[in-house]
Amino acid sequence: MAQQQVRYCSCGTRLARDNRGTVCAVCLRQQQLDVVTQPPVVPSEFWQDGRLREALAGWHMGQVFYAYRVHPWHSRAVSQERLAGWLGLTQAQLSRIESAASAPQDLGKLMSWAHSLRIPGDLLWFKLPGDRPTEALEAPPAETAQSTGDILLPVVVNGRPVFVPVNPHAVALSGLGGLLAPSACEPDGASHMLSTTERDAMSPLDRRSLLKGGIAASLPGLRTADLPQVAAALQDSHRYFDGPVVAHFRTKLEAAKKQDGAKGPRDTLPLVLGVLGAVEEHARNVSPAVRRELLTVGADGAEFAGWLYRDIQRPDIAGLWYDRAMEWAQEADDPALQGYVLLKKAQMAYDDREALRMLTLSQAAGHARWKLPAKVLAEARQQEARGLAMLGEPMADVERRLEEAHRLLSRGVQSDEGQRQLSPHYSHTNLMLQTASCYIEAGQPARAADLYGDILASGTVSRRDTGYFMARRASSLALAGQPDDAASVGLASVEVATATNSLRTKRELGRVMHTLRPWATRPGPRALREALRA
Repeated sequence: MAQQQVRYCSCGTRLARDNRGTVCAVCLRQQQLDVVTQPPVVPSEFWQDGRLREALAGWHMGQVFYAYRVHPWHSRAVSQERLAGWLGLTQAQLSRIESAASAPQDLGKLMSWAHSLRIPGDLLWFKLPGDRPTEALEAPPAETAQSTGDILLPVVVNGRPVFVPVNPHAVALSGLGGLLAPSACEPDGASHMLSTTERDAMSPLDRRSLLKGGIAASLPGLRTADLPQVAAALQDSHRYFDGPVVAHFRTKLEAAKKQDGAKGPRDTLPLVLGVLGAVEEHARNVSPAVRRELLTVGADGAEFAGWLYRDIQRPDIAGLWYDRAMEWAQEADDPALQGYVLLKKAQMAYDDREALRMLTLSQAAGHARWKLPAKVLAEARQQEARGLAMLGEPMADVERRLEEAHRLLSRGVQSDEGQRQLSPHYSHTNLMLQTASCYIEAGQPARAADLYGDILASGTVSRRDTGYFMARRASSLALAGQPDDAASVGLASVEVATATNSLRTKRELGRVMHTLRPWATRPGPRALREALRA
């Protein structure tokens, strides 16, 4: 019997007798992986997406991976397994990187991943090989460092914030830059080089530092100019004790909420975080009754902080504040506030278009156990209607929920008087705006566009919210096949979004651009795309 000829793979590995091919198992697996190891070539506007720019500005490659995977440019979200193949990782490794509280620091890996995804160098927080001049590695002369000014880092000593000056170059070399907002590490003369999105970005926040380490010691992503405002709020609180402190903090929060509608989240956050830090500090040294009152105010403020972080497109931090609001509301034995936080979580689920989660959270918020005011119940029913529309349920079911919301709101105008006001500004206008959103989700965009137009023309919406709902109207017009009108409304929305620093609005405008892709060469959509890039 003739002896079988010994065969070898091109890599030098001896082939097994039962291998009828020409390559070994290892090389065959690599050939199979090569099919998916190259990510697609994306257009330049791909990198203008609000969530992706926010992740890049946050210096967290795991968040960049997630934003890349769920980018609306893809026909459907890229799986973790597929992206891991492109990056030379396992799915488990990629999952850990995406969910890690601290950002990966290995510069070699960061460079490799950025090269694989073809991330533009000007969006990265590190330099790719060949981009960084050698003189940048040298320490600047003393007079240059003095002229750019030091960075003030907050340090809490005996419960009081003290700001320590640190040279920006020392911050960069030590790796502390990842803990600060990017603008805090830039010399004053270079701040104009940052885009609006980059200036607004909030730095990554460790969950433990917020939920366990105390708010006063953890000021997430504030600009250097914001820190004295937080310190002032903390120090001002020392003048108040027991009963008066509750009224004082409630007044401060109400003032912040009024300011938010006009100036936007970036200017409002320092005051809110300062008040929350002071609430937490005072709540440790008061009677149980006063502690419960303070925690009720704190839960209200934490819910508001969650909203502000939603508006600057940091759902990760917003979720932590909603968790803190729920924890404080439970300790304060405040069932209505617990139901209200569930409603806000349902709204955040809508931001991410998680239809099923939004529906179940809305239904949970509307449960009788929370004893919610009629106004809040009306909003819960409306959110339930929107969830049903997103899941493709019959329009008759959607309309029934909306009718119930209108009845509850009308009843609440009289019955809620004298009761605690969890949604004091929720009105017929708000309900109609959200009704228009239901029409979009139910496949009736033209009806939604008309409703948005009527409400915005009434002038009853705050400036910041006007920008957001103009973006929603632009989206409905694009879905209705009116690209020029959509672009015109979108351009007006960009102007307001830029003035109020609302990344939430810019994210919605990104969805508009995705819908307008079939008309990308028309003058209107092209002008909107350029405005979003600016």
